[in-house]
Amino acid sequence: MEEDVKKVETVLFTTGKFLTLDEISKISGIASLGYLKSIIGKLKEDYCLRDCALYILEQGDTWKLSVKKEYLYLTEKLLSDCELDRPTQETLAVIAYKTPIMQADVIKIRGNKAYDHVKILGDLGFVQSEKSGRTRILKVTSKFYDYFDVVEDQLRSKFDDSMNTKEEKDVSKE
Repeated sequence: MEEDVKKVETVLFTTGKFLTLDEISKISGIASLGYLKSIIGKLKEDYCLRDCALYILEQGDTWKLSVKKEYLYLTEKLLSDCELDRPTQETLAVIAYKTPIMQADVIKIRGNKAYDHVKILGDLGFVQSEKSGRTRILKVTSKFYDYFDVVEDQLRSKFDDSMNTKEEKDVSKE
């Protein structure tokens, strides 16, 4: 069993995203889903007992190895040093929040520099576009969801939660 625990741990660590039992099974080569679920339970327990910075996060029928909230500040520097500068990240956020969105609307919101941002985001595979009359329709891709570790159905609620937190901080400053 210990070797199988290590396999599952490696899969969860390497992918860094939510995986179903079927996905974990295919990657790890462990066929029995019941056995696999017991391995994930053991891993969850092991991380709790070790009192470390990592934990197994369960969301519905998916699992992911994640960093505890109190240690996320350590990853902020890594995330801010990513290949996207802040203005491009902000353009991506607009596209992600309103996906699908007309490119003309993105330009109205973000300004003419957003044309450059859209090109960069397209080249990186985060955004796809298709012709629609004299403009283009922009949508985020599956690579976006995988890279930023976001579940498509939960994206808007995460944005709304983020905005509510920001508004609460702004109100408390007054």
